[in-house]
Amino acid sequence: MKIIKTYKLICFIIIILISNSCVEPFDIKTLTFENALVIEATITNEFKWQEINLSRTFRLDEEVPLFETNADVKITDDSHNIYNFHETIPGKYVSVAAFSAQPNIDYQLLITTSDGKSYSSQPTKLTNITKIDNVYALKEVDDLGVENISIFVDSFDPTGKSKYYRYEYEETYKIVAPKWNAYDLVVTDNAYPWTIDKVFKTREERVCYKTLHSNSIIQTQTNGLSKDRILKFPVRVLSRENTIISYRYSVVVKQYVQSLDAYTYYKILNKLSGSESLFSQNQPGFFNGNVFSVDNLNEKVVGFFEVSSVSSQRIYFNFQDFFPNEPLPPYFTKCSTFGPQAIPWLPGEESDLVELILRGTVKYYMNNLEPSYSNPGPYLLVMAECGDCTKYGNNVKPDFWIE
Repeated sequence: MKIIKTYKLICFIIIILISNSCVEPFDIKTLTFENALVIEATITNEFKWQEINLSRTFRLDEEVPLFETNADVKITDDSHNIYNFHETIPGKYVSVAAFSAQPNIDYQLLITTSDGKSYSSQPTKLTNITKIDNVYALKEVDDLGVENISIFVDSFDPTGKSKYYRYEYEETYKIVAPKWNAYDLVVTDNAYPWTIDKVFKTREERVCYKTLHSNSIIQTQTNGLSKDRILKFPVRVLSRENTIISYRYSVVVKQYVQSLDAYTYYKILNKLSGSESLFSQNQPGFFNGNVFSVDNLNEKVVGFFEVSSVSSQRIYFNFQDFFPNEPLPPYFTKCSTFGPQAIPWLPGEESDLVELILRGTVKYYMNNLEPSYSNPGPYLLVMAECGDCTKYGNNVKPDFWIE
C-alpha cells in the first residue's frame, strides 16, 4: 500500500491523546510522547516485489518521521515458506523475491528491530478475490453549480463474500508548457559587454508528465445489502478548473478487498484523521491493529498487517472529451511576458536580462517587436515554469502512456 500522508501523524495523535473532562489550552510540546513502532504492511495476490514500511511515531513539532532502519523483516506462511525482505531505502523493506499471496493460507509478519525487539502479526488469510468491473469518468454538476469530472467504480461479487472494500488511485497527467519556445537564451561571454545568443534546446521542455498517488483512505462496504455490488462509487472528483485535466489525464484505480478487521481499523483511522475535534473532551485513545510486541504485550504498536486481494483498471480521457471547444483550465501559474533591459547602466554592472538568464529563472518566449518603457529589452521572457514543463513534471513519457 502507498504511504498515507496523514497516517503517521494520526497514529501518533491516537497514542498520545489524553482523556479530559473539559477542553483547556495546552502546549503541544508538553504532551507525553510515546515512541512506538509504526507498521504499514499490505501484501496482495499480485505477483510482485511486496513492500513493508517501518517508522516510528514522532512529535507533533517534528516535520519528518523517524524511519526504522536495519530491521530483520520476513513473512512466513503455514506451509513453512519464508519470504525475506531487505531494506532498499531507510524504512522501506522490499521482498527479496517476487511472490503473490495465495488463498486459504495463513501469513504472518515477523519483525526484529536493530535493538533486538521482536514484533509479530496475527495469522492472516488472503481475502476473497473480486475484480473491478468498470472504471469510468462522468461529467457532473455539484450543488454549487460547479462542473466536475468524477471517477467511478463498479464491481460485483456474485458469491457475496467480499463486502468490504478499500480504494487507491494513481493519476498521471500530461503537462504542456503554455509559452514554450524551441530556443533558449545563453550568455556566451560573461564579461562586459555581454554577448547573448539564441541556441536550440537540447532537451524536451514542452511536454511532460506527472504522476501522483492518492493520499486518503477511500472505503465502502456492501454488508446488509441484498447483493455484494459496488455501483457508481466515486473515488476521485476533479474540478473543471483543475489544471491536471487540461490535456490528457489517466488514472489507475486499485480495489482492495478487506477483512472486517482491516476495514474497521482503516475506518476508525479515517474518522480520526478527518475529525475536527481531535482534541475535544471525547478522546478515543489508542486502538489496536493486528500487530503486537512479542516481548511486551503492553507495548503499543501502530499498524495493520493486511493480506488483500487487489484488482485494478486504468482509463484515459482528454479535456476536450467533456468540454469540446471550451477554454482550458488555468495553468499552474500566471504566465505573463516581460522584456527586461539588455544594457547595464554602468560598465561592470549586470543587466536585468543577463542576471535572469544566468540564474535560470526565465525562458525565452519571442523577440520583442515593440519595445516599450515597461518592456525595453530585445526579448520577451516568461518565468521558467511557463516555458519549461520539467518544473512541474518529468519529460520522459511513461511506458504505459497511450495517446
